[in-house]
Amino acid sequence: MSSTEIDETVAELLDRAGRTYADEAGITLKNTPSPLFELLVLSLLLSTRISAGIAVAAARELFSSGYRTPQTMADASWQDLVDALGRAHYKRYDESTATRLGEAARKVLDDYHADLRELAERGDHDPEQVADLLQEFTGIGPVGADIFLREVQSVWTWAAPRFDERALQGAEELGLPTDPDQLAALAGGRPELLAAALVRASLDDDLVADLRSR
Repeated sequence: MSSTEIDETVAELLDRAGRTYADEAGITLKNTPSPLFELLVLSLLLSTRISAGIAVAAARELFSSGYRTPQTMADASWQDLVDALGRAHYKRYDESTATRLGEAARKVLDDYHADLRELAERGDHDPEQVADLLQEFTGIGPVGADIFLREVQSVWTWAAPRFDERALQGAEELGLPTDPDQLAALAGGRPELLAAALVRASLDDDLVADLRSR
């Protein structure tokens, strides 16, 4: 694929799929406590073997129900969280996920004084150290940590470029470079948008086929 074809493919991909999951979940991502906690919640929800659409809907339902901070989440009853997940049809894992959400909220309160910026500081602003700390939350493994860092790189710029395994899979399927630095150079200063678009492409065979047939 020529450099012109690569640029055209990236431009069309961003036009069609360049939206972060945080934005879709209604999170106005900033380097402040509440949005960072909301992103942790979304990352936990996306870590379960359930469709991304249902996970995003569950996050929106939790947030609209008032559970936007670790304190409000920790104060919620287990049944309230189960009910909120159920309203978003997040039903297969609603009970275990409600437990994990409550545990995550309490951990953020106890370990990081309700502010995940402290987690970044404890990890010395090193992406791999921070990924390890994120995996101390029950329900967040390597995939969940990658999701968090992929989405947060717009505000934690020291984490960029973050193109996780799923994003790199999308790049390969589209015939794009699979080197994170090369992808970042194509992202127009918004690596989080290209990373999210590549993840969406990896989950959408029709989108890949359309872009490859141009």
